[in-house]
Amino acid sequence: MFTQNDVLEYTGMQGHMIRVLWIDRSQALAWTYRLGSHSALPEPVLLHELEEALRAGGVRRLLVDPFAAAPPQEPVPQGYLALQAKAWSAVRALHADRQALYQPRERAILMAGYAATHGISKSSILRYLRRYWERGQTPDALLPDYGNSGAPGRTRAVTAGIKRGRPRKGEATGTNADERMRAIFRAAAARYAASHDDFSRRAAYRQMLGDFFQGQDAGGLPSFGQFNYWLERDAAAPPAVTLTRPCAPLPGRAAPRFAHHAAMP
Repeated sequence: MFTQNDVLEYTGMQGHMIRVLWIDRSQALAWTYRLGSHSALPEPVLLHELEEALRAGGVRRLLVDPFAAAPPQEPVPQGYLALQAKAWSAVRALHADRQALYQPRERAILMAGYAATHGISKSSILRYLRRYWERGQTPDALLPDYGNSGAPGRTRAVTAGIKRGRPRKGEATGTNADERMRAIFRAAAARYAASHDDFSRRAAYRQMLGDFFQGQDAGGLPSFGQFNYWLERDAAAPPAVTLTRPCAPLPGRAAPRFAHHAAMP
């Protein structure tokens, strides 16, 4: 079973990864996007073919999304927030009809109409879309990259052999929540949210242990405290844009479960 935003890597083809943009179950299709390609566009794959490839070992599901945009951890320059809001408005409007957007001819019509109405070039709109598809289909994907400023409150680097945080009770020493581990936390929360109407962190944590850490020694497992802490911290990052009303989800997906959405007109 695939879910939206799953990242799959083709075995024997190093670096060939795709993102599942959307599952069209009415047509038994998975719409995918080639990651790491400057010219990629959405492509349909029959669900049964993708599932068979997964069973046969032709593709593998990555536990951590290497292309996902991480939530900002410091104040974002206002100019970047304005660029993000402009891009998100275009992306959200064009995703009102995913089936049309994913078709080459219909996509060209939609882009031309939006460009004419809002005074944005079609090349800029396509760049917004590709950035959104490439980096995890969240508003954070549309935030321009900017350098670290060294602001107070930044996350301390992980040192090999040294466990951060308070010692655990009992014998298990636990593991550090480095950037890879935090990416697993975010992916696990997103996977649980995609298949449940009501979000429970305890249940999402238990599902994560089964999905990502099956068979691993207890000493190497993250604690629920770590899981809960980093979900809170990532969600509490400075907002990308201040909202005056809730951000509406795109058709076919659950509402985003993070606090830093882009502003809507």
